[in-house]
Amino acid sequence: MKRDYYITPKAGKIMRFLWKCAGGDRYILERATYSDQIKYMCLGGIVFATGAMAGLAGGYAFYTIFSAKGSAVEDVVDFPTVILSAIFGLIWGLMIFNIDRFIVTSTGKGDGTEKITWDEFKSAIPRIIMGAIIAITISKPIEIRMFQTEINNKLYEKQLELQKEFEKKTTANFEERLKVVEGDLGEVGKQRQDLISRIKIAEQAYTDNLMGKANGIGAGNGPLSKALKSQIDNLNTELDRFDQQNGDKINDADKKRKEILAEKEKVLATNVKVAQGLDGLLERIKLAHEVAGFWITLFITLLFMAIELTPIFFKLMLNKTPYDYLSENRDDLIRAENGIEVRYDYYKDKEGIERHLIINHEAEKMIFEKIKITEIQKELTEYAIAKYKEREKEKIDGNLDEYIKKINPDEFTS
Repeated sequence: MKRDYYITPKAGKIMRFLWKCAGGDRYILERATYSDQIKYMCLGGIVFATGAMAGLAGGYAFYTIFSAKGSAVEDVVDFPTVILSAIFGLIWGLMIFNIDRFIVTSTGKGDGTEKITWDEFKSAIPRIIMGAIIAITISKPIEIRMFQTEINNKLYEKQLELQKEFEKKTTANFEERLKVVEGDLGEVGKQRQDLISRIKIAEQAYTDNLMGKANGIGAGNGPLSKALKSQIDNLNTELDRFDQQNGDKINDADKKRKEILAEKEKVLATNVKVAQGLDGLLERIKLAHEVAGFWITLFITLLFMAIELTPIFFKLMLNKTPYDYLSENRDDLIRAENGIEVRYDYYKDKEGIERHLIINHEAEKMIFEKIKITEIQKELTEYAIAKYKEREKEKIDGNLDEYIKKINPDEFTS
């Protein structure tokens, strides 16, 4: 707006967009001072930045929750989940943006001074609580992203510990089952195991003789070595004959053993998958607190709370400016145009709090007109009834018998 004493700078598209973010009235801001324009631009910038950070935090949290799980040190990108996370982050960011915008626009100027009184602070408590909750939800995903490397290392250690614990339990469980299989063989299993042990001892003795490790015997294939070789062959033959005689029982035991070992391998593979599944959002938040410590975590949370709550306290601390007076003038003009009168601090309620008296003149005018029209209609109806009564009396005076005949014709004829 051009004036002789002051020319308000023309706002650009970015500034007007940030005005909208802060809930500022463009029509009034273009006619206010440059300082008013900057204030609402800064407020809008904080609201927009909060919404953007909320979108990033929400998208990252969604990806952490729903992405494919694996080793914590493997950096594998799950593109379908990335797309879904981007969509969710956009929706979440817009939702937080609108909530913040509502909080900022619904926060008044208080008493229009820099001092925040207790009454002003008390009225702002619901908005402060809402802002604090939003700040915490934004800070946690960003916090785990800031310490991602340290968290991944800690998480990998926990995954290995969990996997090792699972392996111990699984091995113990399957060893018990293998013992049951060996117990089913009974004496046959013991005899076969005894033959295998004798073969191993003979093979070891044969090897020692060939290598010259036996006491007092030189290296080479001497008589003793040949005798040991013959003993080994005899034991193997005996083992084959033993297996043929007890083949069915041994084969059943081997089959069960192989099935148990195959099942064990599957369970161990499942244990690895389960251990790698320890990669959720809650676990990362816990590790973030462990890695960063109490004070750093508190500092990050307070930082985001400061960003989130700044517009609320900022508006409570603002002195009234031309924008506020122009806004009040606009509101008064709209009220006057629609016949609304506000008498400030007109009466006190039962609790002694001063209240405004709001008079809706247009509504009262319509009510008054309706009342008067109703009253006139009543008077006219009464007048018409009176005239009708007089006319009927005249008819009766002129011809009483005819009137009685109309009332009770049977009596008249009788």
